[in-house]
This record gives sequence, structure tokens and C-alpha cells, in this order.
Amino acid sequence: MTAAMMTIVADSREQRPYAFAHEKYAAIVQPGTLTVGDYLLAGLIDKVAVERKELGDLVACLGRERERFVRELQRGVALDAFAVVVEASWADLAQGNYKSALKPHAACQSVLAFTARYRTPFIFAGSRTAGEYAAWGFLKQYLGEAKKRWASIVKAHGQGQAEYGGEDHG
Repeated sequence: MTAAMMTIVADSREQRPYAFAHEKYAAIVQPGTLTVGDYLLAGLIDKVAVERKELGDLVACLGRERERFVRELQRGVALDAFAVVVEASWADLAQGNYKSALKPHAACQSVLAFTARYRTPFIFAGSRTAGEYAAWGFLKQYLGEAKKRWASIVKAHGQGQAEYGGEDHG
């Protein structure tokens, strides 16, 4: 038995998009112009998204591009689930393994403040390959939970309109 395919929409502006091509992903990728994040689930565009960051990009977002990044986080907090996947380790950030005048302590404190303020996890995956896996896993977990919620709704309220006299009152 094969796993059901998951359709991931990747922002067409992504310079190095994840392919999610490994067979373990069981995913189809479609390009799209997204208003929040870099990856989301087809049909759930207002529910879940993942923002991908290389270390240098993250550091720029904590410094000179902070206002733009804050707007992204504000859009993300409106979703059921939003995560920032970083293709580096926390140690890379904390040790200043990047080219920027931004001090490592300030960078780390900014990430922690954003995590608290916007209820957004920053997943420090450690590498690009692990980042792809983390993005896929985050979306897959959300989809699994959404399917469970929907099954509960259908069970509680029935599958058709017959129970409600066959009329559409919506």
C-alpha cells in the first residue's frame, strides 16, 4: 500500500525551491505565487505555510530586512500553523558563522523574541537536505491532523444533507 500523495505549492519566486522528489515524500510540487511562506498545502492556503531560510538570508531578515520579515511573520501568525525552516544549525547562528555585522547574541535574541511574539517555531534543520525534510514533515503533520479534525466533523454532523431535510440552508 502506498502513501497518499500530498500536493505542495511552492512559491514560484523561490530561487532554490525544494523538489520533494525523494520517494519517501510522496509529494507533488506545483508552482504558485504565495502571499505567505514559501511552501503550503494545496487547498489549505489560508491554513498552513513554511518559510525557508538559508543562514545568510535569516541574518539579513534579523537585521537590514527586519521590517519585511516582521510583515511575513505577521501574515504567518494568522494561519493555523506556520514555521520558519532554517538550513543551518542554532550553533551556526550563535557562533556567528555568517557574513554580517549583526552580533550573534542579537541574532539569537531576535529569533527567540520572534518565536515568542509570533508563536512561530524556527526549526534549525542543520542543512538544506534536513530543511527539505523538516518542511515536508511539518506540512505532512499538519495535513494528518487536519484530516483527523475533518473526520470528526463528518462523524458528528453526517456526510450529507439528508439528515437536515435535504435542503441547503447555507
